[in-house]
Amino acid sequence: MAGSYSSTVNPGAFVPTTNVWDVSRLYEVDVKSPEFKELLVRLYQNINIISLTLNIKDSGYYVLNEFVNGQLFFPNTALGATPSTPLFRQVYRKVINFGALPAAGTKSVAHTIAISNTFIFTRIYATASDPVGLTYIPIPYASPVLANNIEINVDATNVNITVGSNRSNYTICYVILEYIKS
Repeated sequence: MAGSYSSTVNPGAFVPTTNVWDVSRLYEVDVKSPEFKELLVRLYQNINIISLTLNIKDSGYYVLNEFVNGQLFFPNTALGATPSTPLFRQVYRKVINFGALPAAGTKSVAHTIAISNTFIFTRIYATASDPVGLTYIPIPYASPVLANNIEINVDATNVNITVGSNRSNYTICYVILEYIKS
């Protein structure tokens, strides 16, 4: 829908779907003609648009290894970004197969990320599943009953989940960490 966004709003990246190519005469056109050269230029431009759009998509892979997910964060001027050379920062994602939640207290699982002082976490979240009782909870979990709350945090070595009540029936827990390295 052209015109549905203000010129000051960036609605995201979309690959145009309305390119029309007149290929009926393609077999008749001399490969050295200006028409053929124009066709090649348009093809190269469209491939470039597709490549640029694909490279900034948010990928739906949730894997146990570090993965560049396609999200880009605003340029940081402290790192040398300028209006003429914006240095958008890539976001990395890693899934931690946390296992069962603890019956009490805190359980820690190593994330194996070599974290430095330049890291900035953008998302830290998890879900836990009770495959027997067929109940599922998000983490962090907030409840009006203080003992039912569940906290999640990350330090330089581990993902830590703290429960206030027995949650050991939640035997499957996946933690998703997303972060910028600079």
